Amino acid sequence: MPRESEFFQRDRTIHPPAFTPSYKTSVLRSPRQPLLSLQNSLSEVTGPVFGAHELGPLDNDLILNYAKDGEAIGQRLIVHGRVTDETGAGVANTLVEFWQANAGGRYRHKNDRYLAPLDPNFGGCGRTLTDADGAYAFRTIKPGPYPWRNFVNSWRPAHIHFSLFGTGFAQRLITQMYFEGDPLLAHDAMFGMVPDRAAASRLVAPIDLNASVPLDTLAYRFDIVLRGRRSTLFENKLQGN
Repeated sequence: MPRESEFFQRDRTIHPPAFTPSYKTSVLRSPRQPLLSLQNSLSEVTGPVFGAHELGPLDNDLILNYAKDGEAIGQRLIVHGRVTDETGAGVANTLVEFWQANAGGRYRHKNDRYLAPLDPNFGGCGRTLTDADGAYAFRTIKPGPYPWRNFVNSWRPAHIHFSLFGTGFAQRLITQMYFEGDPLLAHDAMFGMVPDRAAASRLVAPIDLNASVPLDTLAYRFDIVLRGRRSTLFENKLQGN
């Protein structure tokens, strides 16, 4: 029998503090007391199990999965990578969800009032399962930056939101992926509040020309580490995952 690996100690100093005045909404919604870790029930840690039969054929293709009379407008991308544990082993059958703004920087959401137009052929969300080696991939368009009400002339850089599920709905991790070379990263309050710059850099996906489709689609690689010393930063688990 192979010996199971011990969990590596997490370096919690890399996480941004919950109370960060430069990120204005954290002033009112950040906890004032230390967070408590609650034990999950048996039903929460054992199910439900997500399977490929629950996914549609276009769930991992945001260029086509909302199309009415054409394809989504924007720079065509492939985003791919691996979901791994702290030893580098791939984590199979992880449900990966993703959502984003359109090429103009607007979300298909009733509360998004940005003046950029909606794309009638772009819904902005999808999902996929990792394979036996923890690999995942999806097609999309590059999201646009957009202004937000933080301080005067605050803009969010282009980003894609990710949600990963374990074996149950209570085992959920959320993060964001940014793009290599984006000049707005240096001005973004959310990205800038990560105290460890090496940890912040793990949220930035490098371009991957080897995975790009010539004359068609650029590719970016975004690997996600679930825990350990080089864990990806998860915005809903600042206390550790």
